[in-house]
Amino acid sequence: MTQKKTNMVAIVTMCFIFAMISFVTNMAAPFGNIWGNQYEWSKMAGNLMNFAAYVFMGIPAGKMLIKIGYKKTTLIALAVGFLGICIQYVSSFSALGGSAIYVYLLGAFVCGFCVCMLNTVVNPMLNILGGGGNKGNQYIQIGGTLNSLTGTLTPLLVGVLIGTVTANTQMSDVSPLLFIAMAVFAISFVIIKFINFPEPAQERNTTAYEHSAWNFRHFVLGAIAIFFYVGVEIGIPAQVNFFLADASEKGAGIALNGAAIGGAIAAVYWLLMMVGRAASSAISGKISTRTQMISVSAIAIILVAIAIFVPKTVTVNMPGYAAGEGFALFQVPLSCLLLVLCGLCTSVMWGAIFNLAVEGLGKYTEQASGIFMTLVIGGGIMPFIQNIIAKNTTYMNSYWLVIAMLAYLLFYSLIGCKNVNKDIPVE
Repeated sequence: MTQKKTNMVAIVTMCFIFAMISFVTNMAAPFGNIWGNQYEWSKMAGNLMNFAAYVFMGIPAGKMLIKIGYKKTTLIALAVGFLGICIQYVSSFSALGGSAIYVYLLGAFVCGFCVCMLNTVVNPMLNILGGGGNKGNQYIQIGGTLNSLTGTLTPLLVGVLIGTVTANTQMSDVSPLLFIAMAVFAISFVIIKFINFPEPAQERNTTAYEHSAWNFRHFVLGAIAIFFYVGVEIGIPAQVNFFLADASEKGAGIALNGAAIGGAIAAVYWLLMMVGRAASSAISGKISTRTQMISVSAIAIILVAIAIFVPKTVTVNMPGYAAGEGFALFQVPLSCLLLVLCGLCTSVMWGAIFNLAVEGLGKYTEQASGIFMTLVIGGGIMPFIQNIIAKNTTYMNSYWLVIAMLAYLLFYSLIGCKNVNKDIPVE
């Protein structure tokens, strides 16, 4: 009974942390609309810095799990996150002048260290608590549901705070959101300080490792899949946001409150991710992870391909928010709806890829989690490349890169996820 209670506390705690990860990560793209008005190159720079931190922190975070445990790693991550948000707030000070953008990027980089450590903790813990397999994926999807909830609210809140981006829009306009983030980190630190949860890595014999996670082909291919997946997950809504916020002929041409509408439409994407993850958590006990991945990868490719070819003059009504009007239906290109629907597909992918890639790794799971987090840099690199393509061609043409990444995910689901190294001892 005591063990069950401990596990339940751990599951709830991990799900809450999952929500915080999305809250911090999803501030980067809408903040990019603010900085991009002053520096065009900076639209996805904050996002890039956030994910660049994974390169430096991923593997060390995996080692931290083994040496100091899950709880201490989480506490350190929360303290680092608080610092990162404080630095981003400092970037709103007018006295910084032209240096403000670099202070903001530093803050985004520090926050990246935080979310990398939190991700390294959450995914293996939920997978272990679920016993791996379909049940492990089910627990990750439950946590992912809360992750998507905060992902839905974050761009929406930023859109409400800034309305239409003008030459006068500053980071100080979104300082209330930064204060909320600081409070969440501080309160979370205090709560987790007094919570006990399992330390599976420290219960194992960690001195007799004859191999490593790199010896498992399905893990290596899965790590590459995570690199591309995060690029897809971040890139799809970010370019939709930029497209709708762009009032020029190249963009959607929405003259009034384009940024707010873009933020609201991007929020629908994250809302659908929440719906998809909730649905997956309900069926994952019966429908295999691999089957889910094959299905959503194929459907996403179809949706994005159609979105590329549909003229922006073909429109539909979607929910949005405009200053003075509140929530209402706004006319946007049909391609935006198709891309937003991809949220139902990408919702399943993170947990599914992690679950498939660490299946059968045993004592190498913590090391694998750290490596995984290093490859999350794809969420910074690929959207940055996509934004360059969008800048030099069109917003919709940039989605060919997304199709290429989705094609790899389909390959991994069909072939790459099979464990061909079952002869390696993992106990």
